Amino acid sequence: MDAVEGSNRAKYECLLFDMDDTLYPMSSGLNLACRKNIEDYMLQHLNIEESEVPRMCLELYREYGTTMAGLKALGYEFDDDEFHAYVHGRLPYESLKPDPVLRNLLLSMPQRKIIFTNADREHVAQVLNRLGLEGCFEGVICFETLNPPPEPTEYNEELEGNGVCKEGESESEDNAADMAESNSFRPRSPILCKPSVEAIEAAIRIANDDPKKTIFFDDSARNITSGKAAGLHTVIVGSSVLVPGADHALGSIHNIKEALPEIWEGEEGEQLEQVIQTTAVETIVLA
Repeated sequence: MDAVEGSNRAKYECLLFDMDDTLYPMSSGLNLACRKNIEDYMLQHLNIEESEVPRMCLELYREYGTTMAGLKALGYEFDDDEFHAYVHGRLPYESLKPDPVLRNLLLSMPQRKIIFTNADREHVAQVLNRLGLEGCFEGVICFETLNPPPEPTEYNEELEGNGVCKEGESESEDNAADMAESNSFRPRSPILCKPSVEAIEAAIRIANDDPKKTIFFDDSARNITSGKAAGLHTVIVGSSVLVPGADHALGSIHNIKEALPEIWEGEEGEQLEQVIQTTAVETIVLA
């Protein structure tokens, strides 16, 4: 039986959607292209040994949620915007096609809908534009939202209080290789991102959501586990098999209505015209 039965048909108020490999299938090829671009960046801009790059890229992704977060944890210094421009700026976005079926599904959902991704704002804009999903989401929680540029002293104090490294606290690049080989020491990353429960709890606060009335859609089993730990109702996308912490499994995002009819229950076709308004993604990043 559906896990939502225990909530006694409580209405959902918000739907949090991961974007990459969730709103479109992994078969698009963007995932592999993105990894190749990250490896090229590590090789050409960070001067990491070519033979080490593929292993490091994968291990840091598995350990920290994104390779970028892992590189920062190891002390590599680079500009965030430059990294994102290099990694996402050359992706084959043309492989993404408009998805009118998904657009209609999203617009028919009465709840608030918010993108929650580790990616940067410009990448979000590109993907939503290619999929024809502009105006389907109330807002976007992305890299810039969770990792605003450091400003006053109180910003660093806040990060320190949350157990996240301040910029000057990471190890130097000279020690990065030794740290990467050490299994007994896991440096904290200054980057806040999924699958960190802290990142998910931050997103809940930013969106001003009640986690008990929020459904979280993601293709990552780790993110789903963390989402459940943060109190969210969870849906693994791209798999027909439940993973730990998942309340539902969707082989495709297009199967939402069959798997979660309760999203539409009690609305009787109500149209939320404010959601349909076309608003540039860059102007609706929640902060």
